[in-house]
Amino acid sequence: MNIDKLVRPNINRLSPYSSARNEFTGTAAVFLDANENPFNAPYNRYPDPLQKNVKEKLAAVKGVKPENIFLGAGSDEGIDLAYRIFCRPNIDNAVAIAPSYGMYEVCADINDIEYRKVQLDDNFCFTPADLLAATDENTKLIWICSPNNPTGNAASTDIIKTVAKGFNGIVMVDEAYIDFSNKGSMLEYLADYPNVIVLQTFSKAWGCAGLRLGAAFASPEIIDYYNKVKYPYNLNTVTQELALQALEDRHMVKVWVEELIESRTHLADELKDISCVKRIYPSDANFILVKVDNPDNLYSYLCQNGIIVRNRNRVEKCAGCLRITIGTIEENTQLLNAIKEYERK
Repeated sequence: MNIDKLVRPNINRLSPYSSARNEFTGTAAVFLDANENPFNAPYNRYPDPLQKNVKEKLAAVKGVKPENIFLGAGSDEGIDLAYRIFCRPNIDNAVAIAPSYGMYEVCADINDIEYRKVQLDDNFCFTPADLLAATDENTKLIWICSPNNPTGNAASTDIIKTVAKGFNGIVMVDEAYIDFSNKGSMLEYLADYPNVIVLQTFSKAWGCAGLRLGAAFASPEIIDYYNKVKYPYNLNTVTQELALQALEDRHMVKVWVEELIESRTHLADELKDISCVKRIYPSDANFILVKVDNPDNLYSYLCQNGIIVRNRNRVEKCAGCLRITIGTIEENTQLLNAIKEYERK
């Protein structure tokens, strides 16, 4: 696949901004190139624009090469840049499963890109044929969130690979919740599918939502375009420092994930015994989607008691549903007690 032909012509022609740190390699003791304040080290210096140290450590963890990684301000930067790289405003379009993560559509609207929704079935599943049938010659992106938000279920890699084989554009696979799933990641197939971009994040399993750090994994050709379009210093020094610390402590991620999966099962089992709970959807994520009687009333009651969940009652295909994040054992117990108290009123 010739990725260059998928890229917007103006992006192909773009001469990216070259920062002072981009133009220098090696070791230096005196920095007089970037008009920085010489005081207040180390935060007086601009951060590494390509986050080389973080990428090297992350590459070792994920089993890819550093040149396969783009790092951005959360997954949202990776989402927005995909539109800016590949989609011509008011000409091209994107196809996505629905319901799914809302930022795909928001970024499409911001970039003046038509956004085509392919409705999931009643079990929140889709077929490759459904997605491909919605495309045309101006479709540049297909969005697949797996595990999906807000439904919680993951698609098999075989289904995603079938979409990638049948599509002459970019398949965006958002794996924000992949650590909580046993369905497998598309990361290991990047070399075989040069039109796939995999998004992951430090916000979920890594417990670093406050850092706003996301990653896009793709072929070096696509990553070069991401680096061409991004702002020069898109990740600050503190984020890079804390990301390196998190990668050193990655053994804790496995512990957290195992505990959250166990708590997910326990919470679902407890909710089954509450009469206002009508259905608990299977989850491959760190949340569960629950259909209840009077979701707006229950949501308001929980808010009044200081417990915040996500009301998805007005989201397509999710009528009657609340999305509940898996918390600590104590937080989950508070939630259960509050719902039981709500039922007694």
